[in-house]
Amino acid sequence: MTELFWHQHTSWPLLATLQILPLAGAVLLLRLGETVTATVLGRFIAGVELLLAILLYRQFDAHNAAFQFAERVDLLGPLSYHAGADGVTVLFVLLGAFITFLVTLYSTVRGLGEETRLLAVILAVEGVMMSLLTTFNLLWFVLISAAELMLVAHLIGRWSVSPEKETAVSSFYQFQGIGLAMLLTGVLILGWTHHDLTGAAWTFDLLDLAGQPVPLELGAVCFFLLFYGFGVRTPIFPLHGWLPTVAQHGNVAIAPALLLGVKVGIYGMVRFVLPLLPTAAEAWAPYVVGFAAAGVFYAALLAFQQTNLRRLMAFAVVSHTSLVIIGLFALDHVALQGALLMAANFGLAATAMMLMTGLVYRRTRSARLEKLGGLFDRIPMIGLTYFVAGLAIVGMPGTPGFDAAHLVLEAAIHRFGALPTVGAALGNVAAAGFLLWAFQRAFLAPAPAGRGGAIERATSMEWFIAATLLLVMLAAGFHMSPWLDLVETPMKALAARFGHV
Repeated sequence: MTELFWHQHTSWPLLATLQILPLAGAVLLLRLGETVTATVLGRFIAGVELLLAILLYRQFDAHNAAFQFAERVDLLGPLSYHAGADGVTVLFVLLGAFITFLVTLYSTVRGLGEETRLLAVILAVEGVMMSLLTTFNLLWFVLISAAELMLVAHLIGRWSVSPEKETAVSSFYQFQGIGLAMLLTGVLILGWTHHDLTGAAWTFDLLDLAGQPVPLELGAVCFFLLFYGFGVRTPIFPLHGWLPTVAQHGNVAIAPALLLGVKVGIYGMVRFVLPLLPTAAEAWAPYVVGFAAAGVFYAALLAFQQTNLRRLMAFAVVSHTSLVIIGLFALDHVALQGALLMAANFGLAATAMMLMTGLVYRRTRSARLEKLGGLFDRIPMIGLTYFVAGLAIVGMPGTPGFDAAHLVLEAAIHRFGALPTVGAALGNVAAAGFLLWAFQRAFLAPAPAGRGGAIERATSMEWFIAATLLLVMLAAGFHMSPWLDLVETPMKALAARFGHV
């Protein structure tokens, strides 16, 4: 018998609406074809989705440790639909809806062709992304991840202007395919283990699996498989090999913003890996942190050697994500809070830098640093937004990255000692160096000789996109309390699962 239940805060299925609305919008846009009405409708649907995400935040009780807005429909046994939200879910849903809305505006500015089809794919990615962020079913998460990654690969290949875009798509499929295969294997082992230990029917529901500890040996195997799967997606060192190629030869901003802006890999670790495998996470934490600390310096060193702004951004992603991983595997509620806020801040800041890079590319038709320069006088708002986003990534005061980095480093020095923490902090200083160096080369350096024609000034829509990102980053930086409150309760509950706490 089908069972449905909704949380008392709402009389209608808000989480299901967040998932269905973009998907329905994508189908409608494809039916309408390439018309002005369709493009306006696509941006309108993305705006409504953002309003629904804000409604979710407004109705959410941050002091209640239980999952809220619960929805359940019994479907095909282990594939039953089960969704709910805690503070982590709400944070990432807000981030995803906001980034998607800005990407729909950016797609109009860039003029990439087949605009209605592009908006339909963007909305489809948003719909499956909302399913990833709200589901409790781990098998459902893996299957939906496969759908999302195929849609992103379609964005990379169809709307890239690079002659080597097939190389980018092939690399993306190879890495992500292996990651998904390992993720699926780990999930199936978890489901089989629960069935074998309890004698109950097969299930992949988070709440069911969390109630039955996994034996130590199998826990280590599952941890490796799940961590690898999410690590490729994040991406972290040394599982990042696909990203520089995709960044250089794939879509300039839209696909990277949707894939990297919403840190689904980090979300998956917090939602599934740490709660289900706490013993294995504690055992492997020193090794994970060691690789992460190495990744900070490795990526920063390679970033300084890049001559392409898009490849430089790829290594910035790897370097900063390593700091997030250090925060997660400190396994302390303060560090977990900091890591989540750092992931959200980085998603927002990286999206800003990617979109601004795309707007620069539209004017110069190049991302090579020696062909840029002299841009700030012509497009100051784009340059300013890029600059502030870079400062947010390295955690400067006044940006949301400052409090997040402070929480991570404070907890890490208690958990791992001074040496790895100081090393991570120095790596962050190196990240500041290469991001500021890139800004200076792209915007402040003299214009290269032989560049024909004046650089087009920013349009009103580009001003709106840049100013919105700038205001949101600064507002979040100067008023972090709501976001800290949002994730404090679930992170305290998560940290309590670890023996050292």
